[in-house]
Amino acid sequence: MSTQTIEVRVGSCELIGKVLSFDLFPVTGELPAWEAGAHIDLILGDDLVRQYSLCGDPADKTRYCLAVLLEENSRGGSRTVHETVRPGAVFKIGAPRNLFPLVPSEGPDVLIGGGIGVTPLIAMAHELGDRNVPFTLHYVARDPAFAAFLQASSFADRVQIHDRSNPSTSRPDLSSVLQGIGRGHVYTCGPVALMDGVQEAALALGLTEAQIHLEAFSALSISGGETFEVLAAKAGVRVQVGADEPITTALARAGVKVTVSCEQGICGTCVVDLLEGDPDHRDEYLTEDERTDQIALCCSRAKSPLLVVDL
Repeated sequence: MSTQTIEVRVGSCELIGKVLSFDLFPVTGELPAWEAGAHIDLILGDDLVRQYSLCGDPADKTRYCLAVLLEENSRGGSRTVHETVRPGAVFKIGAPRNLFPLVPSEGPDVLIGGGIGVTPLIAMAHELGDRNVPFTLHYVARDPAFAAFLQASSFADRVQIHDRSNPSTSRPDLSSVLQGIGRGHVYTCGPVALMDGVQEAALALGLTEAQIHLEAFSALSISGGETFEVLAAKAGVRVQVGADEPITTALARAGVKVTVSCEQGICGTCVVDLLEGDPDHRDEYLTEDERTDQIALCCSRAKSPLLVVDL
């Protein structure tokens, strides 16, 4: 989680289907500048912090715009947002961070979003428009209400809706969507099956890995594999981690508290130094270089019988 926090006040709110769209304004001063693809930490409580993509226009320096889907199996984040975000409410947020930036390109670029994964692509559409880069935004929609929101946007003429609200509707032909991209780039965010399909179609058409950009909303599953042990070196506590539990849960059971935020391996809050052992990294946060001596405890597992961490 970002160490800098900013106090913000909620402006307008709009419920679009199951998506709550709202604006955040600074209580004092100005908001930090940001670029398309960035997200912020929304602090909802002492132990409840969630990451949401900024989905407004990066050129608008006065506000941050968020859109949060009420998840059926909410772990507390989206439900708390829908229950507590009201005009005038005050929250703290982290400064914007960007793990999904636009790459300079003359286009044409293709944006493909599924479900609430379209949110960072909305900001990309604004920024590409400002750069005069040709693009199309394809939205694989299960909620017609949010599709209508996109069709009313300033870039509606570049939006193509693929209505999947009826399960019998055929999936979009991703090869056709990506035809003619040439030296442009494709950006996709949404369900894993959609992103895997985009990547497969893009590679089959001859696009390079450098032209394909994906953002995951969650890490690989923490379940599966053998049990193993973790030694918290400073605390002198050794615990067994079950096949279907996070390291953080096993450590907490033994009285070793680890600060967590997203619990999905995407924010870096639970990253600690790795002193010994062969980890099975399942996060989306650490770089390959960082993985040599660090580990995200909320989702990663072990290939060796023992991991020793700096706790």
